[in-house]
Amino acid sequence: MKALSLPFLALFFALAPPPLLAQDATCSGKNLVVELQRDDPQALAGIREKAAQTENGEGLLWKIERAGAAPSFLFGTMHVTDPRVLALPPAADEALDAADRLVIETTDALSQNRMMAVLAKRPDLMMFTDATTLMSLLAPEQRKTVENGLQARGIGLASVNKMKPWILAAMLASSPCELARQAKGAIVLDATLADKASGANKDVLGLETGIEQLEAMAKLPMSFHLQSLVDTVALGDGINDVNETMIALYKEGEIALLWPLLDHVMPDPDGQGYAQFEQVLITQRNHVMAERAQPILAQGGAFMAVGALHLPGKEGLVSLLRNSGFTVTQVVR
Repeated sequence: MKALSLPFLALFFALAPPPLLAQDATCSGKNLVVELQRDDPQALAGIREKAAQTENGEGLLWKIERAGAAPSFLFGTMHVTDPRVLALPPAADEALDAADRLVIETTDALSQNRMMAVLAKRPDLMMFTDATTLMSLLAPEQRKTVENGLQARGIGLASVNKMKPWILAAMLASSPCELARQAKGAIVLDATLADKASGANKDVLGLETGIEQLEAMAKLPMSFHLQSLVDTVALGDGINDVNETMIALYKEGEIALLWPLLDHVMPDPDGQGYAQFEQVLITQRNHVMAERAQPILAQGGAFMAVGALHLPGKEGLVSLLRNSGFTVTQVVR
């Protein structure tokens, strides 16, 4: 498997999803953790040892408390429509029911009309708006890989040639099952939570705008985006295995295991690709979200749901909120 695909696979935990391209619904992914346990348990032990070094590396639901306010909750999501992901842990379901308001990454992604308005303001963040095309930026070997990969997926070059490479890579990082479900109208976990909250007359608040999320991706170098697209295309059917593995890790609450596991199966030779992605798409946004969430959490009674990769680490939301004076304790792994 190739290297820089990992950041775009991690988007399912990190960023509100772009619109997707419909494909056939066949999926048959394997859990790579199970395969490693069978074929190379020593390697898996090393991966688990790395994951164990991450602060707050396990857990999807956290209770947030401060004197004088009702408790709030922080919940890690995965931005997919898989029924296994949509089935909330009972404690999370109860916490959402009891909350006065829901806080998510961005409310812009909840409405197609709202997202279209975002794109109308800044079409340059998702599309080439000058004479540039995707294929004009790729080296000959890269172009061959992308053309062949798109053809294998039944996607015409003309339909995507003006897309920024990260948009196409994010689309291709989705499994056929995910694409088919979304094409039929299924919505991702975050939107499902928003629908439930709205149906109960709860306020739904966003921590970022859609433009801010797209601008975060645009900060990464074009060379990074191009190579990531090539590597994502080159994954082929291996995308099913990676997606199945991510869902399994998510359901177990083993969030910190994601990076070292996928780094093992898709190594990044110089480590710069992952580091850039993590700094721009995870860490920097963690600080923004933590700052904007504090006045909401100080009121109490909030259910805050963001991509699960935003929770772990020294600069993850759990640590940042603790450092801001909140008591944060794990409720559900």
